[in-house]
Amino acid sequence: MNFPMAFYDKSPKYSKNQLGSLHYGTAGFRTRAENLGHVAYRVGIIAALRSRVRNGQAIGVMITASHNPEDDNGIKIVDPMGEMLEGAWETYATDMVNTPDASLEQFLQRVIATHQVNLKAKSLVFLGWDTRPSSLSLSIATSDGVESMGGKLNSIGLTSTPIIHFLVMCWNTNEEYGRANEAGYYSKLSSAFNHVHNVDEPKKLYTPEISVDCANGVGALVLKKMIHFLQELQSSSSPNKKSLKINLFNDLVFVKDVLNNECGADFVKVQQKIPIMKKKDGSSLHVIPNARYASVDGDADRIIYYYVDDSGIFHLLDGDRIAILVAGYLKELIKKTGINIQVGLVQTAYANGSSTKYAIEKLNIPVAWTLTGVKHLHHKAKEFDIGVYFEANGHGTVLFNSRTVEHLTKLLVDERNGLSEDQKANLKKLLVVRDVINETVGDAIADLLLVEAILYDSDWNIQQWLNLYDDLPNRQLKVSLQDCSVVKTEGADVKCIAPAGLQQKINSLVKNYPSGRAFIRPSGTENFVRIYAEADSQKNADSLAAEVAQAVHSLAGSVGDLYEHPL
Repeated sequence: MNFPMAFYDKSPKYSKNQLGSLHYGTAGFRTRAENLGHVAYRVGIIAALRSRVRNGQAIGVMITASHNPEDDNGIKIVDPMGEMLEGAWETYATDMVNTPDASLEQFLQRVIATHQVNLKAKSLVFLGWDTRPSSLSLSIATSDGVESMGGKLNSIGLTSTPIIHFLVMCWNTNEEYGRANEAGYYSKLSSAFNHVHNVDEPKKLYTPEISVDCANGVGALVLKKMIHFLQELQSSSSPNKKSLKINLFNDLVFVKDVLNNECGADFVKVQQKIPIMKKKDGSSLHVIPNARYASVDGDADRIIYYYVDDSGIFHLLDGDRIAILVAGYLKELIKKTGINIQVGLVQTAYANGSSTKYAIEKLNIPVAWTLTGVKHLHHKAKEFDIGVYFEANGHGTVLFNSRTVEHLTKLLVDERNGLSEDQKANLKKLLVVRDVINETVGDAIADLLLVEAILYDSDWNIQQWLNLYDDLPNRQLKVSLQDCSVVKTEGADVKCIAPAGLQQKINSLVKNYPSGRAFIRPSGTENFVRIYAEADSQKNADSLAAEVAQAVHSLAGSVGDLYEHPL
């Protein structure tokens, strides 16, 4: 089997380093940036091969470490419908990255033979990267990998992770989902938002202004472009209309050592406080009581809302609350259409128990639980007519089943549909709202527009949103183990089946606390166990978590300190 000459020319430049093995997970490969050169090169190779296996469909590659510190980086692959990489190819990627240089060609030959890959067939890879100083050099390595297999590269450049997912989906649906360029992304989302967020007259409670913490990352660049598209649309359609005002802070995109530093969605969620608030000129902003704020992360796929009340108390509206807001709005909108469609909510065990209870008891919406990781939630959400999923960290989206979309579209054009004018108007709105959403992946910018459209259409302020339910206080801890593999779980990670007696002990502890719930989950890459506990008060949640940590310490062979907070 003859590889392209480029493979033999380029491969010696990307010799495998001698560090420990890497594993392809939900976030792809992620580690210190200086260790990723050969990884990026080999990911380019595997992406080019994956495209050929999928009959020349576009594959995406994104270079980012999301909410991690600036000196980290990562790289992940996007499959043809904008979804996460198929599991079997995660294994190929892991094995390939850890294969010694001398065995690389032999490894590739086995993959090619297994899938009967034609190296002369078409191959296309969309490539994007975030603002980290290391991202450009890693993009060159990835490009070399694609070219070493004779693949064609579509280099998008600096962009957000969700845009890469979106573009891959658009290309592979022959642009049925949207135009396969960045302008197509901004145009589709801004146009749909402009139809829903049609502020022809002031609302009583909703104020069309929000301030966004851009984590000093690529989200700042994306938001500035989105603001431009929104302004252009609004000025052309209704010059006198008051549009949504989006104020940006922490948008120092190319300043060293500020990316995700004391800011961004992950910081706000974990620390439960306002981030550093810096303007472009470096001066600080002051928090305005009761004003809406949001934080995105370094690659703009997560979003968290929050505000500070008149007493200076911080209030967080995380992914659980976004999910409840979106699911409830869609259910009500569907009710107005008179059409029988099921909305479902997908959560992990980390979802606050109050959000689950509200969805089931107040919204009458079915809730499904999955393993932690967006690829699990995304897959489960496909089972509903309309599936809503958000992790508590703010990463999530909404999926409209293809059969549901086809059914709704046919109803809209069928003159014999039997719908009243109000029902048809709400059906049109439902389909427009769908276009505000990036269905391929969690997208902080699309989710921002979706939340703002819902708050506007509902005429709600942020306090009304918060008052839907009260979160149960919770606590997360970590316990280091001699060997993490001794802990095994099942049932979406909420039931511990080993070591013997540990789940029974957890059950007995939970019974001592009102509204108590607790579970443990072993890390997939390191020797520690994560502990989650919630109860009716913060004191009880802290106490329950500590007692579960003691049980793990006693029964699972922990090392070092009893536990630590997972900051």
